[in-house]
Amino acid sequence: MPSAKRPSRIRQFALILLAVALVWLTHRWQSSSRFSDATCTDCLPLPDLRFLMLPAPKIPLPYPAPPAPGVWDAWTAEQRLADVTQRVKPSLIQELTRRSLTLGVPVYLRAFKKERVLELWLQSDEGWELWRSYPIAAASGRLGPKLREGDYQVPEGFYTVTERQMNPASKYHLAFNIGYPNEYDRYHQRTGSFIMIHGRDVSIGCLAMTDPAIEEIYLLVQAAQEKGQTSVPVHIFPFRLNEEQLKSTTDDPSETFWRDELFPAWQRFEAKREVPVIEVVGGLYRLRD
Repeated sequence: MPSAKRPSRIRQFALILLAVALVWLTHRWQSSSRFSDATCTDCLPLPDLRFLMLPAPKIPLPYPAPPAPGVWDAWTAEQRLADVTQRVKPSLIQELTRRSLTLGVPVYLRAFKKERVLELWLQSDEGWELWRSYPIAAASGRLGPKLREGDYQVPEGFYTVTERQMNPASKYHLAFNIGYPNEYDRYHQRTGSFIMIHGRDVSIGCLAMTDPAIEEIYLLVQAAQEKGQTSVPVHIFPFRLNEEQLKSTTDDPSETFWRDELFPAWQRFEAKREVPVIEVVGGLYRLRD
């Protein structure tokens, strides 16, 4: 119903205009400040906000549509979870059963910024299986890690989601915090907060999904936690780190970080289908054997 969707679209458009205005004002301030310098390496580049302008990609899911935002936003967290449980969970269990999977098995999430994809893997008796690849509906920033509050960047690295990071009361339909800044980010004095995977098709610094997609993702993550997975890994890569892609980035300032710290984890899962366990050693990401 167009009338039901219009308020949500208006809010999204207003957020986009606000983001663009903030970026413009920041750029103007940097350009006019007596402390600014054309060669200053500490000045923030203008973030890439093109993803905010693109239509949200759709993925067919076998569930009834979520309630209109105006209805959903008025509900408590308990009412939202009850609705998703009643509306989505039965069909989700049926689809899992068809693929010889069960609700509550461990979950692994991988995101690729350039390809604009979030993968959700489930652990079966045969090993890790790709459950679904979701289009990322919106994300701001450029390739490269998040460095500081306000740089509009989606982080790159290795994060985890625990039960206390789940937020069914989010203003972005449903959400969970990925845990930025982690130990690595704090070591490098990186700042930022409230970096989430959430719904509502719009985001600055987070990974935004469509509302139907985040409902399925949320239920799978929540069920895994309830069955004993204390932390769900979320690994965020700039792109699929094959040699061909890496060779094209030799002039990028993040190339060493990608090749020496992110690539081994990417390679471990691709080669062995083992979710890599990461530790921080001397301020570097390292695989734990």
